[in-house]
Amino acid sequence: MEAFIRLNNQQKLAGIVVIALFLAIMIGGFLWAREPAYAVLFSIQDEKDGGQIVAALQQQNIPYHFSEGGHTILVPQNVVHDTRLRLAAQGLPKGGLVGFELLENQKMGISQFAEQVNYQRGLEGELARSIQSLAAVKGARVHLGIPKQTAFLRDEQKTSASVLVSLYPGRTLESAQVAGIVNLVASSVPQLNPLNVTVIDQEGRLISQSQDSLRNAGLDPSQLKYVREIEANYTKRIEDILSPVVGASNVRAQVAADVDFSQIDQVAETYKPNPSPETAIRSQQTIENSSGALAAAGIPGALSNQPPVSATAPLSQPPVAGSASGTNNGNGSAQNYSKNTSTNYEVDKTIRHTKSVPGTVRRLSVAIVVNHKKELAKDPAKSKSLPLTEAEMKQLTELAREAVGFNKERGDTLNVANAPFTPIEKDIVPDAPFWADAELIATLKEAAKYLLFAGLMFWLWTRLLKPMLGKLMETTRSPRSNPASSTEAGDPSHMPQVMYENKLAAARDLAKKDPKVVASIVKGWVDGGERAK
Repeated sequence: MEAFIRLNNQQKLAGIVVIALFLAIMIGGFLWAREPAYAVLFSIQDEKDGGQIVAALQQQNIPYHFSEGGHTILVPQNVVHDTRLRLAAQGLPKGGLVGFELLENQKMGISQFAEQVNYQRGLEGELARSIQSLAAVKGARVHLGIPKQTAFLRDEQKTSASVLVSLYPGRTLESAQVAGIVNLVASSVPQLNPLNVTVIDQEGRLISQSQDSLRNAGLDPSQLKYVREIEANYTKRIEDILSPVVGASNVRAQVAADVDFSQIDQVAETYKPNPSPETAIRSQQTIENSSGALAAAGIPGALSNQPPVSATAPLSQPPVAGSASGTNNGNGSAQNYSKNTSTNYEVDKTIRHTKSVPGTVRRLSVAIVVNHKKELAKDPAKSKSLPLTEAEMKQLTELAREAVGFNKERGDTLNVANAPFTPIEKDIVPDAPFWADAELIATLKEAAKYLLFAGLMFWLWTRLLKPMLGKLMETTRSPRSNPASSTEAGDPSHMPQVMYENKLAAARDLAKKDPKVVASIVKGWVDGGERAK
């Protein structure tokens, strides 16, 4: 502090400026080093969404920057995930789509037509948001063609819809996902047939009818997937049963399944030609008839009571015993008797209703390759590879037959081969270098900031501040060693005092060296004073 007081005004001003500059650079570098790294929050495609997000960030006092021409919003890296969750709770970003929130701010007295248009716009926006939730879909637009209702059935038009999906690069939609989009839209709009929903991608390709075309050609993706699952199941069963015997890496199996997806509904009705006597009687009917001539009546002997005599000569013939044509009742009259019996039996009939289940395996073709067994030796280089014996091959074949449920009657085939395996050179993916680690890069960036700041401070101290302070210190020390120089370079306000001290010191030296001269000077001063009187 004493050295600073001894400085002149220019030196004090220069020192203050240097110190202030050093402090400003130090504080600015410290703040720059402490500024967090920024990461992408959202890539905005709609300016309205961008304005709402910026307003929400300002309300929450979260710093942000823009990049890529204002289409990307950056926030500090340590608050990216937290900020996304907060904005998602507010429904941001909306992707430029208007949903059912459009109906929340309707004015009083709005017309029915405008209300219907707002409802349709809200429904289209909600459907587009639902479709955008798919992992492969980057953006979606939905257009609904809802005709005006009419009382005439002849003029009635059907509702239709069209969907435009924008996919991420390298992504595609499976047929099941396309069918899901079609059914989602059809189920959300009343009286909309899924056949009237059209789905295209960003390149204008029609993808909604690909599944129907495959089905019309007899290629159902679900059926192909079912066949692959059956084959994979049989392959796994073979490998699971043979791996404990020969080793997991010493067996390979492939199964080709012929699956019947035809569905047959058949009804058969069969009758036996002749029923057996034990067949149940359904109904039985018996008819009996009897008849005979009239007996003679009246007083015996009277001519009037006798019947007229036949013109032919009478024939007398004794009745045959046991005759069924008639009987004599002892009074001279004859009687006839007949009996008819009818019996109905139950008809032996069989009705069979057969419905085949689709997906039945008609035939299996199995191919298995087993590696040679190794004969171990003390020296691994002398180990040999030997083929399996016939007994071992037979055992493996029987195990494979049982594992797949081999059926010779349906035409199954199974072939087990024994051959040495060729070593497969696996593509070794080199580990990523340590400098490519994202966390390490971020740490190095932070460390580089502080190192750069420390280097800058050291350079300023060694190259600017320290030399200037050294010069100032030399300037403050120089008056003690050379009084004359201090008078020349000192402050003009201190010059009279310095000159007096110098004269006094010179007078003392003169008095010590030559006292007579001093005495004569003093005597002259005294005499001069008396003369003046």
